[in-house]
Amino acid sequence: MDYLLVHGTTQSPAGWQRLVEILWSRGHRAVALDLPADQPGFETKEYAALAAAQVDGELTDPVVVAHSASGMLLPPVAAAVGARHLVWLAAVVPDWIGGRSFIQQVETDEREIFHPDWAALTTPPTADPVLAAHFLFHDCDLAQLRWALTTLRLFYPQAVYWEPPGGRPTVPSTYVLPTADRTLTPEWMRTVARRRLGTEPIEIDTGHCPHVSRPVEVADLLEHLPVL
Repeated sequence: MDYLLVHGTTQSPAGWQRLVEILWSRGHRAVALDLPADQPGFETKEYAALAAAQVDGELTDPVVVAHSASGMLLPPVAAAVGARHLVWLAAVVPDWIGGRSFIQQVETDEREIFHPDWAALTTPPTADPVLAAHFLFHDCDLAQLRWALTTLRLFYPQAVYWEPPGGRPTVPSTYVLPTADRTLTPEWMRTVARRRLGTEPIEIDTGHCPHVSRPVEVADLLEHLPVL
């Protein structure tokens, strides 16, 4: 099986390293997409084109996994690379039902979407290892935490946050919901998985970055997706 991994807004592609190594060791191909941190004006179509260029022949009909806010990019990226299955890993799901951009959702539903401590932040966790440890890596052991802090990188797709949702994916989706998340609330993730994706989420007892704290468990889950 082939996998394309899309990092979120707080980590570089290096955040997928341990999961990538596990998948390759099991006979799969896995590639971590590298999204530019210096192009806040890029729209979803530009990220999709970038993904297609980066993959270009390396993967065939991949499972595409998006973490956190990069869920906003998952449908166009998946379409651009010919994905067979989408995995939303503690990820934002576009509001196809209401037609709202992510910014519009935050304006009306911030308390439902975000943990209150996360919503109150004035400094991004990528700039403060204490914040990163608390919000992103609190379920890691010491060795995992030390490594995870080296993967921090701010990725802010500003224009994407203002875009209305594009087309809804036609391929199957799986939502992976970390019940100990300190960024997105489990209640909101559970609701959007059911209403917007029409799927029952797979709940795991981890924080916001299970690919960091529990890479073996995530690899097991990816290997057992209902993929045709």
